[in-house]
Amino acid sequence: MVEKQHAAAEAAPSEGAWSPLKVKLFRAMWLAILGSNVGTWINDVAAAWVMAERTGSPLMVALVQSATTVPVVLLALAAGTLADIVDRRRYLLLTQGWMLLVAGTLAVFSGLGLLTPPLLVVLTFAMGCGAAMAMPAQAAVVSELVPRPMLASAVALNSIGINIARSLGPAIGGLIVAQLGPAWAFGANALSFSLMLWVLWRWKRAPEASALPPEGFGAGLRAGLRYALRAGRLQAVLIKSAGFFFFASAATALLPLVVRGELQGGAGLYGFLLGCIGIGAVAGALLLPILRAKLDRDLLVLLATLALAVSLLGLAWVRSTVLLPLAMLVNGFAWITVLSSLQIAAQTAVPPWVRARALSLYIMVFSLGMAAGGLSWGSVAQRSSIPLALTIAAIGAVVAGLLVWRVRIAGTETLDLRPAGTWPAPELAQPVSHDRGPVLVTVEYRIEAADRAAFHGLIGELGRIRRRDGAVVWGVAEDVATPGIHLEYFVTSSWVEHLRQHERVTAEDRVYQERIRELHRGEHAPVVRHFVGGDGVLKHMGHHHHHDLG
Repeated sequence: MVEKQHAAAEAAPSEGAWSPLKVKLFRAMWLAILGSNVGTWINDVAAAWVMAERTGSPLMVALVQSATTVPVVLLALAAGTLADIVDRRRYLLLTQGWMLLVAGTLAVFSGLGLLTPPLLVVLTFAMGCGAAMAMPAQAAVVSELVPRPMLASAVALNSIGINIARSLGPAIGGLIVAQLGPAWAFGANALSFSLMLWVLWRWKRAPEASALPPEGFGAGLRAGLRYALRAGRLQAVLIKSAGFFFFASAATALLPLVVRGELQGGAGLYGFLLGCIGIGAVAGALLLPILRAKLDRDLLVLLATLALAVSLLGLAWVRSTVLLPLAMLVNGFAWITVLSSLQIAAQTAVPPWVRARALSLYIMVFSLGMAAGGLSWGSVAQRSSIPLALTIAAIGAVVAGLLVWRVRIAGTETLDLRPAGTWPAPELAQPVSHDRGPVLVTVEYRIEAADRAAFHGLIGELGRIRRRDGAVVWGVAEDVATPGIHLEYFVTSSWVEHLRQHERVTAEDRVYQERIRELHRGEHAPVVRHFVGGDGVLKHMGHHHHHDLG
């Protein structure tokens, strides 16, 4: 039914690859994030260089690298929750301000010659925490800055920005450290955050319209996880991500070893091959709108995974200086295709109220996959050989790609996840305080024997939606005295949680409610009752409501 419309909608070209840059605010934000990413690379190069110079220990240099990635795994979920429940603009101002402070401290201490290895690790970790806290909010903001048809191109442009930074940043960083010293490199990073702060300061963000008080942090975290457990499309994105990033990480983890050990090359060749990955990624992002219009999203991800496997085999066995750069171009192309397809699906598979939390789960799976993959392929290479490790990773990527092929992410762009706003507010005999609970809601349907199977199929889907949006108990029962009378019941922890359910119903969920409504055979709409606990007695709220479902 809906698939046909999805296919038609996906076939229409959304917008050109560069079109989101016409939106003034998106353009300013894109340039600021690009500057900030270049600054981060400059900072990483300087930190690694200072550590190598001071200690000469590969372990301490690796520790600086870990200090930037570990916070992402530890803090992503908390960051996503905060980005959903507080004002995103203020929240981003706070994270950028924190990173400006840390970068400034690094520059000052480095300039004064007081930057000891332990202090460098601590400050790098503090910087990593700031970046981890900002990531989900930065990703979620994209859908606020551009109209929906441009979202795919905007996400791809963000990936282009990351890859431009990846290609330019290390080179600029190396130059600054060599010519001016590490203190200037840390200073340049601080400057990039002040640019970001300026753009955020000038952004006049419209506040979210909700009559309800904001969710608390704990409740928000639970709501995000509960949503993820019940949202099939988001789960599909996470499963596909786990299957891809673990194997894809072999290239970045083992490339320096291939250059040094197998090719007897230096930093120049390593930088050149990294640049090829970056160029491949930028080219991929530019071609993506055309590929998206022609190919099904899941097929595109599978083909890109196969291309990635080919590039891993190339890195394992090809030693020609003409063919190896070509393999790295393919690697960048495949990488960006999967990365941006999954990120667009994560953005569009969930409604706005839970978007940053969904993206934080995606970022977490991505970081865990990269970190675990890097360690695994490094140890396999150490135990056997580098070519063998890369070959196993290539085979693994193909097998995983085929295994998750049936898990569909196509069609998320055309889901209508705007709030339906059509549930009437419950009628009250007297006001109910927000924190009273638990709340039991019952809905009574009259269903003819011929429609039972259809009713049970639809009500099961509605139950998944109720649980996803906050019900802690849900069920359906039939009257033994009068067959055909079915009672749906669900419990939420408090009155405000039930009101949130009203706000969270999307136009997509509405379809199920309307189809169940069509099967109901009473003279009036299904009867809905609300019972509220607390205050020592269970009071029966209101009267019989002949309004829509819940």
